[in-house]
Amino acid sequence: MTQVDVTLPPWPVRAAYLAPPGFESVMEQELARRNAGELCWHGRLALSAAPPVPCLWALETWHEPELHDVPSIKGAARVLRAVQRNWAGYVPMLHRRSALITAALPPLRPRPFTFPEAAPTAHLGAWTLLAPDRMLFSRTKSSPFVNGEVPFVENRTDPPSRAYLKLWEALLRLGRWPVAGETCLDLGACPGGWTWVAAGCGAHVTAIDRSPLAQNVADLPNVTCRYESAFGLDPESCAPVDWLFSDIIAYPTRLLALARRWIASGRAARIVMTIKFQGETDHDTADAFAAIPGGHVLHLWHNKHELTFFWQRDPS
Repeated sequence: MTQVDVTLPPWPVRAAYLAPPGFESVMEQELARRNAGELCWHGRLALSAAPPVPCLWALETWHEPELHDVPSIKGAARVLRAVQRNWAGYVPMLHRRSALITAALPPLRPRPFTFPEAAPTAHLGAWTLLAPDRMLFSRTKSSPFVNGEVPFVENRTDPPSRAYLKLWEALLRLGRWPVAGETCLDLGACPGGWTWVAAGCGAHVTAIDRSPLAQNVADLPNVTCRYESAFGLDPESCAPVDWLFSDIIAYPTRLLALARRWIASGRAARIVMTIKFQGETDHDTADAFAAIPGGHVLHLWHNKHELTFFWQRDPS
């Protein structure tokens, strides 16, 4: 990947994509596959001369970028306030000047989320300084979070791994989580982070793994452990469940076949599944997941070299 700090793009900016830290090249590969046009990089923000395209790896996409001359700090804040109230700044450079612009805007005080809660719904735009007197902003973007980041008030005692944060974020984005009276199946559950989340919501969880869960999770009264292979489990032999979870380490093509098998069986009402990549990113399989009717794919803030697949059965 050729990455440069830009001052002025040599063409009109029609879209911008914010890459997850360390995955700029992966996002660039995906954008090339989607014919997203020529790119210039501003930190982790890829500026494109083409209209916005779907991008699974982007933390957020800026849909309506505008370039403005802003010879003063007050002038920059005035331009933004004239458009709308809420703005989030992306600041890879010009930190002091950006901080002064932020201070001149209506206050935006993002806080860590306390699970369970839903994602914010207030309208939020994005801006950045390309040069001291040149600002790029977009009044709309794909993420309701500041720079696509989703911090939580963490539990550093009970979960057996930090994988629980991925499920917290996935459920927050859905605005829906397991509740008492619902049933969950957690495939490849060991050491039990996702089982811990679902059980903590009050649902009954059946954890499937050949290896044992952490004892404090296995001992929860609404957790049943079955020591068998997640891939060997026949969906047709299972009772229907409200939620199917999977954070299994597996080749994406094998995981895709597993997802399709469960969807075809009609035994799961909702699916949340991590697509993990080993070595090169399998963009073809990621696109195949995204093309499943009723499903969509996102890169979560708490994902690493992985994406998250969401699917919900058509209620009709």
